[in-house]
Amino acid sequence: MTSTSKKYKVIGTRPIRHDGVDKVTGTANYGSDINLKGMLYGKVLRSPHPHARIKKIDTSNVFKLEGVKAVVTHDDFPTIEDRVEHSGETVVSSKRLADNLLASAKVLYKGHAIAAVAAVNQHIAEEALSLIDVEYEILPFVVDIREAMKEDAPLLHEDLYTNEFGASADKPSNIADHSQDIIGDIDKGFADADVIVEREFTTAMVHQGYIEPHNGTARWEPDGRLSIWCSSQGHFAVRSQTASLMAIPASKVRVYPMEIGGGFGGKTTVYLEPVAALLSKKTGGLPVKMYMKRDEVFEGSGPAPGSYCKVKMGATKDGKIVAGKAIVAMEGGGYPGSAVGAGVECIFGPYEIENIQIDGYDVVVNRPKSCAYRAPGAPQVAFAAENVVNELADKLGIDPLEFRLNNAAKKGSIRRNGTVLDVVIGCEETVLAAKNHEHYKSPLPGKNRGRGVASGYWMNGGGPSSCTVTLVEDGTVKLIEGSPDIGGSRASIAMQAAEVLDIKAEEVLPQVGDTDSVGFTGTTGGSRVTYATGLAAYEAANELKQKLIGEVADIWDISSNEIKYENGVFSGKNGDKMTFKELAKEIGGLVSASASVSPSGEGKAFATHIVDVEVDPETGKVTILRYTAVQDVGTAIHPAYVENQIQGGVAQGIGWALNEEYYYDNKGVMNNSSFLDYRMPVALDLPMIECEIVEVENPGSPFGIRGVGEVPLAPPLAAIQDAIYNAVNVRLFDTPMNPARIVNALMNGH
Repeated sequence: MTSTSKKYKVIGTRPIRHDGVDKVTGTANYGSDINLKGMLYGKVLRSPHPHARIKKIDTSNVFKLEGVKAVVTHDDFPTIEDRVEHSGETVVSSKRLADNLLASAKVLYKGHAIAAVAAVNQHIAEEALSLIDVEYEILPFVVDIREAMKEDAPLLHEDLYTNEFGASADKPSNIADHSQDIIGDIDKGFADADVIVEREFTTAMVHQGYIEPHNGTARWEPDGRLSIWCSSQGHFAVRSQTASLMAIPASKVRVYPMEIGGGFGGKTTVYLEPVAALLSKKTGGLPVKMYMKRDEVFEGSGPAPGSYCKVKMGATKDGKIVAGKAIVAMEGGGYPGSAVGAGVECIFGPYEIENIQIDGYDVVVNRPKSCAYRAPGAPQVAFAAENVVNELADKLGIDPLEFRLNNAAKKGSIRRNGTVLDVVIGCEETVLAAKNHEHYKSPLPGKNRGRGVASGYWMNGGGPSSCTVTLVEDGTVKLIEGSPDIGGSRASIAMQAAEVLDIKAEEVLPQVGDTDSVGFTGTTGGSRVTYATGLAAYEAANELKQKLIGEVADIWDISSNEIKYENGVFSGKNGDKMTFKELAKEIGGLVSASASVSPSGEGKAFATHIVDVEVDPETGKVTILRYTAVQDVGTAIHPAYVENQIQGGVAQGIGWALNEEYYYDNKGVMNNSSFLDYRMPVALDLPMIECEIVEVENPGSPFGIRGVGEVPLAPPLAAIQDAIYNAVNVRLFDTPMNPARIVNALMNGH
C-alpha cells in the first residue's frame, strides 16, 4: 500500500480496535443474547408457496397448546397512512413494508411471513405454528426477471402500474418503474464508432453472507412506550419504521443497538421487530424475542437482486469510447424497490462518455423482497459494462488498462444525468497504479491460465449523522455515535476525534448510543459512516477543544485567544502550561459537545482489480491464483481496517462470480437455503488478497476521507470473467460462472 501522509498523528496508524477485547473474549452482546424477565419467544409461519391468494387464516387452535400467549396476523397491524420509508439505499412504502412482514391478501414468495405466535419457549412456539390453518388459492408464479417483464406474465400486484418517466401506465405490470437517462446524441455516437460491442448479461440473486441471523426483541412498557433490542444497520430506521407500522409517535419508541454479526446491507430494514412489538402488546407488555433460523434468513429476508443487463458500447480506433447504451433491469423481489437506481448511476461511472442512454427497470418477481448488498446494483452492472470495455480493448488491440486511462472519468466529466463531476476523484490514479503494479507486469506461465482486469465505481454516501463527546475526569473522552458499527466505525470515528483533540486513539472510548441517547443518524450503509459520522465527530471534538481552551482561559484569567494547544498541552503567553489530563482533573470532566451534520457525500470511490486464474477444462473448476485490488480510499484512517474492507469485498465478489446463487426449482422453491448448499468461498478457495491503497484526498472531508467498503465488490465479477476468457478463450455472460457453465461454454465453443 501507499503510505498515509505523515501530517497526522493518529490518522494512518493501526491502534488495537476498541471493540476487539469484547469480541475475542465472547463478552460482546448480540441481539440473541438478550434475556429479559418474563420473556416469551416468537416464531413465524411462512408460506410454502411462491404465489397464492390467502383465502382464510384460522388461528383458533393455537391456544389449545399450553404455553402459547399470543398470535398475530396482518389484521393486527393498525390502519396506517401510506408513507415512504427509507430502507438502506432504497425506499419502500409503509403499507408494502407491513405486507412483507405479515402477508395480507396474497403471499408473493416461498417463505413469505403469514402469522406469528409467542409462547413460553421456542419449542412450543414452533409447535403452535402447525396448528394455524391457512387456506390458499394457488396462483401462477414467475421467478425469472425477463419472463416477469413480459405482458402475459403472472401479475404479482393487480394495483401496480409502471411509473414510466414520471407518468403512470394504463394497465398493471410487474415493471414497477422505468427510468431513462440520455446525454448527447446516442445515434451519432455509434455512427462515429469504428468498433461496436453489444452483449447481454445476467447475474443471479445472491445472499450477503452475514453469520448472525436477523433478530429482534420488543417490550411494551407500562407507560405506553415501546423498547426494542435488535442487530440492525440503522436503529433510527427501525424506530421510524416500527413507529409508522404501529401508528405511534417515534418519540414513544426506543431502540437499543446490539452488536452486529455481519450485515453488508442485508440488515437495513425490519423483518421481526414490528411483529415482536405486536406480540408483546397482545400479551400485555411481556417481552418477546424473535430470531430467524438460517433457512428463514435465506427465504424470508432480503438478498441482493438478480439482474438482466444489455450493454452496447462503441469506440474509435484510437481508443476513445464515444457511445454507451444500456438496459438495466433488477429484481425487486415480491415488492418494488430494487437497487436499479444505483445500478444506473454506476454502470458507466469510471468513464467519460459523451453520448449515453440508460434505461432502468425495477421488476417484481416471486422471490424475497430484495435488499441492499455492498454497493447495491454496482457489481451487477460492472459485470456487464466492464466486460464490454475489455472486449472493445481486445478488438482494438489496446491494453485494457491503457484503454481505461484513455477514457477515465475525472473532475469536469459529465455524468449520466447531465451533471458535471465537480470534485477531485481518483479514477485515473487507480488505473495507473494497477498498470504499474508488479502483479500486472509479472509473467503468468502455465496452461489454461489467464489474467483479467476490471474497474468499479460507487458514489459513496453522506446524510445525517450525530456524535457527542464528553470529557472524563481521568483525561479520557467518551464518544457516543449514532452509527451502528459493521466495519470498524467505532475505531475510525474515535481516531478522528483523537486527531482533533491531539490525544491517543486509545484515550477516546467510543460506543453506539440508543435512539434516546444521541441525535438522529442515518443507516450504516453506502460507505457513508467514516465520512459523515466522522465529520460529526470532527465538529464535536473541535467544539470540545474550544470549550476546554475557554476553561483554561478562566483558570489563568486570560483571553482564549492567548492560549495555544499543541501536543496535548495548553500554553499561555506567560509560560503557563497544563496538559489535557491535568485540565480534566482540574475541572472534573464537566465538559461535553455534540454535533449533527448532513454532508452531501462528495467522496466518489473508484477501484481497479487484477486477477489471475487457472481453469481446468475437464471439470470447469476455476482456481484463483493471485488477486490485487487497487483502490482510492481518500485518506486511510486505519489502514488495517481499510485493507480488511477491501479483502472482504473481493472475497464476496469471488463467491458471486463463481458459485453463489439462489437456486429455484420449477415449483418456485429455493433449493439451497443453507450454508451447506449455498456455496460461499472459504479460506481454502482464496489466495491472500493483495491491496494497493491509493490516497487521493476528498476535498469534502476535513481529513480527506472517502468511503471504502462498497466499491471493492464492484470489479471482481468482471475481472474474473476476463481472466477466464484469457485462460480458455470463452466468454461467459451469466453468473455464477460455475463449472457446469464453463464446461458447457467450452463444449459449444463460446
